[in-house]
Amino acid sequence: MNPGPVEEAGATARGLIDALKAQPAVLALSIAQIAMLAFLFYALSAAAQFREQSLKNQYELMRETSQLLSRCIVPDRSASPTEPLTPAGESQ
Repeated sequence: MNPGPVEEAGATARGLIDALKAQPAVLALSIAQIAMLAFLFYALSAAAQFREQSLKNQYELMRETSQLLSRCIVPDRSASPTEPLTPAGESQ
């Protein structure tokens, strides 16, 4: 009778554990690599959240600035004509 998939997975797991018993440095390095991947995932997700919040703040500031500028009153230039400037040493 052929072994089923559960027996095959168990045999593979036992073989892996036996191999790691023989070389504990491989186990330590594997755990260190998994920890490094977890740390990188956490750090990059935190950086992405920070970037997203920073962009939201920037857009909010731009919106507030444009609303403030839209309320500014620009004086009519035809009401008070300006004279052209002359250099300091010259008189009119």
